[in-house]
Amino acid sequence: SSPLNAVVNSPSSGTMPTSSQFYFHNNKQENVTSSTAADFFVNFPALICSGCMGLSFGSSGKQIGFCKDKSTKTANGECETDFLAIEKNFFPFPSPPPQNQVQLVYNWQATKMSVNERLAYLYNTGAMTDIQFKVGKPPAHQIISAHKFILSIGSAVFDALFNGHLATSETLIEIPDVETAAFSALMRFLYTDEVKIGPETVMTTLYTAKKYAVPALERACVDFLKHDLSPDNAFMLLTQARLFDEPQLAALCLEMIDKNTTESLAADGFTDIDLDTLCAVLERDTLGIRECKLFSAVCRWAEAECLRENHIPPTNENQRHILSRALRLIRFPLMTVEEFAMGPAQSGILEDREVVELFLYFTVNPKPSISFLDVPRCCLTGKEQVVSRFCQIESRWGYSGTSDRIRFMVNRRIFIVGFGLYGSIHGPTEYVVNIQIIHMDSTKVMGSNDPTFQCDGTTSTFRVMFKEPVEILPNTSYIACATLKGPDSYYGSKGLRKVTHESVSSGKVTFQFTYAAGNNNGTSVEDGQIPEIIFYT
Repeated sequence: SSPLNAVVNSPSSGTMPTSSQFYFHNNKQENVTSSTAADFFVNFPALICSGCMGLSFGSSGKQIGFCKDKSTKTANGECETDFLAIEKNFFPFPSPPPQNQVQLVYNWQATKMSVNERLAYLYNTGAMTDIQFKVGKPPAHQIISAHKFILSIGSAVFDALFNGHLATSETLIEIPDVETAAFSALMRFLYTDEVKIGPETVMTTLYTAKKYAVPALERACVDFLKHDLSPDNAFMLLTQARLFDEPQLAALCLEMIDKNTTESLAADGFTDIDLDTLCAVLERDTLGIRECKLFSAVCRWAEAECLRENHIPPTNENQRHILSRALRLIRFPLMTVEEFAMGPAQSGILEDREVVELFLYFTVNPKPSISFLDVPRCCLTGKEQVVSRFCQIESRWGYSGTSDRIRFMVNRRIFIVGFGLYGSIHGPTEYVVNIQIIHMDSTKVMGSNDPTFQCDGTTSTFRVMFKEPVEILPNTSYIACATLKGPDSYYGSKGLRKVTHESVSSGKVTFQFTYAAGNNNGTSVEDGQIPEIIFYT
């Protein structure tokens, strides 16, 4: 449609009469008869005084526009005319032009000083469009008009559609899989470079930008999602990021889930994820939650999945079937025997042989092999940090069943995921270890594990990890404990009372070490075991 038709047919312009009498500011008079609005403009290139291109007309303050049938003159000879509004075609001059200057009313181009202004005008008015889209599913679909040339220079998909070897000859193209708001956002961007998205439209706009290969709009949508990311929507955005193949956004969602696992699992979006996304999360070594709570969340997902997708009752057997491979990703060995007995063992989801297998794992030493993964969920891969408290390494530290213990305090909140321990002075050896972190005032065990570790006979330390990250609050005293069963080992000397660890990404953390009273196998600030604490912020 032409810009003139766009104006005439706009909601604010009313209906053009078939016969109109025109009066001009210079008191000239013309008559024109037309059968259609389009013929009206073609047959009669109306001229008006450009001095009237302000916000009023003559002494009566009438609005600028095309006149209706009836007009009168005031006592001083000016026209007093009722007008149909055409604000989109006129912009006030910075200063009034000469009184006798005249312009064609359809010469909107003269008021647009840049390509951006001209394209914005075309976008806002729909002038000179040559293609239409029926967007959305009926009955909610809408007709959106556009310009093939502008779409083609902004999108390779539109270019192929209009100009390729198999170019369409259709003047109305149906797009049922795109929402109107998203398609309008795409059009606005292609015409004006303006990004207009919100929480309700960003995902559909991202889909539309990908569909029509507009990477700049894709990046804008992803940036918006990054800024909007929170524990409450992390799972929902993770599902969408995987669907739209946005690995960077998916990685950010997973990191958010790692750091805020409990809050993320409690959000409504968790039960809406698909099985593949659930498995991708359960495979991670970096979730910050106890395994028994993770199992409860997975059962909640399985119950919702039974009702949503398969319309079957959420019985124990059906939940096990729905979980399929996800069940093997639950790390039951990381639970305490009490947690396992109170939860999974009574859930009915595990088979009897699996329950027996796990109870044997919890109660027998040496521990038998097991079909469930027992690797600790430690911390953010590659983000862990290590603080060392000794300056020198010595030989021969013995063990008689007493725990090596050291008291410590930090100046900011951290998460401890394990200790670095010294190994045997007699060559490669396996140690059985119990590690704990105890809250000093309450004597509560904040975290523990009973792993084995294999040393190689060198002075290197060996990582012994907790089952889950242990939260350490600032300015609070804790005791680090390690009970080793094995041959004599190396030990550290010239210990430091205060160690400040600094990293580029997370800043400074200051540890203060003090003597832990009681049985400690001789370990102190100056020398002993537990040379390293592994943590993240």
